[in-house]
Amino acid sequence: MDASSLFAKNLKKTEYDNLPQIVVDETKKQILDLLGVAIGGYSQRGAKELRELVLDWGGKKESTIIGTSVKVPAPNAAHANATMAHCLDYDDVHEKAVMHSGVVIIPTSLTMAELRSGFSGKDLITAVALGVDMMCRLALATTPGKSPIELGWHLTTLFGFLGVAGTAARILGLNEEGIINAIGIAYHQSCGNSQTVKDGALTKRLGPGFAVKGGITAALLAEKGVTGARNSLEGDYGLYNLYMRGDYGPDILREDLGKRFEGMNVAIKPYPCCRGIHPAIDATLALKNEYKIKKEDIKEIKIYVTEAHYSLLCSPEDVKINPRNPVDAQFSIPWGVATAISNNKVTLDDYTETAIKSDVMKEITKKMRIEKDNGLRRPDKMEPTRVEIRTSEGNSYSKVVEHPLGSLERPMTFEDCSRKFRDCAKQLGNEKMDKVIEMVGQLDKLSDIREIFPLLSFD
Repeated sequence: MDASSLFAKNLKKTEYDNLPQIVVDETKKQILDLLGVAIGGYSQRGAKELRELVLDWGGKKESTIIGTSVKVPAPNAAHANATMAHCLDYDDVHEKAVMHSGVVIIPTSLTMAELRSGFSGKDLITAVALGVDMMCRLALATTPGKSPIELGWHLTTLFGFLGVAGTAARILGLNEEGIINAIGIAYHQSCGNSQTVKDGALTKRLGPGFAVKGGITAALLAEKGVTGARNSLEGDYGLYNLYMRGDYGPDILREDLGKRFEGMNVAIKPYPCCRGIHPAIDATLALKNEYKIKKEDIKEIKIYVTEAHYSLLCSPEDVKINPRNPVDAQFSIPWGVATAISNNKVTLDDYTETAIKSDVMKEITKKMRIEKDNGLRRPDKMEPTRVEIRTSEGNSYSKVVEHPLGSLERPMTFEDCSRKFRDCAKQLGNEKMDKVIEMVGQLDKLSDIREIFPLLSFD
């Protein structure tokens, strides 16, 4: 039986009472985090232009664009919301799968929930937990034992189409056959590549939105009786055989499905950049604080990375050391290290057009050297970076952080997520921010999820 049928069965039968309490608690944090980064990304390039286009299209008033009181057709609203949420590269991430699940599943669930009268907080938590689990399993099964970064696919977008289709189909109340068709229709659209990162293109920010719109459209077509491939994952020309040349882990798709939820292994980011940069940021901050290093006393900075991290986050070196635009900075280990050295913290302000033109930062980055060290490879988790700082007095200090802030070993608490939400969602004002945090914290007691949308508007 194709794994898509197993996912369909799981999506159809699993209810809130089947979720362990810890999964409920983690899902609440992920929802609050998503709302914050979506509001924070509202005015970012890519999101702004897409929202303008969606508003120009107009259409049936179904679902709300976050940050506004405007309603548009559901696929278009979700498209805009997911794009906003990915613009800051501040959304949650599954470290081992190297993939963002919340940025596609949560906007989908919120948008589709708005179409349903009486869709409760418990219903929302269940839909998100199931969709996130499906997406993470799909990515984890990809070429096991190898770094997904090396594949060249943008797995968030690629598997987002499928995860969204299944989640949206569940919320629509489709039967197992309908969910299978929705996943099959979504597979016919699935795509997403990492060349956008290499080229510093704004399309990196747009990928999750494309997946959300395509996946919701797939579910709506399945609701009307349109069929999709039944063996979309493991068939002769299913995704794993066609896109991955048969190199995948079928057991990863199936093991403890409905009992173990991969959302438990999703990390919430403390810094607004690619998760692969966070170990380097934490190592740099630790060195500065432990040895009281001043930026003016630094003679040389060596950054040791694996081949995979070099390819995506350090190459081409001139671009990563001197970003052309905020996208380059969001995917640059040298830039993350430089901001930590310069400011002793890393915030949203460090990833703006103004920040990347800073002469102070250029003074720091010109002291950097990048070297490859595949001894840092970690086949079962995120790869760390070793940061070595040599001072003008001849002292040398080195640090590797295996478990950066936000990892499973050092998780963000609900209070941490609340602080991050406030930093991202200042436009709402204190009263609305307080209410959103309280509502998400008590989400399992909310009778109709539509109560949250007026609190997310600041236009």
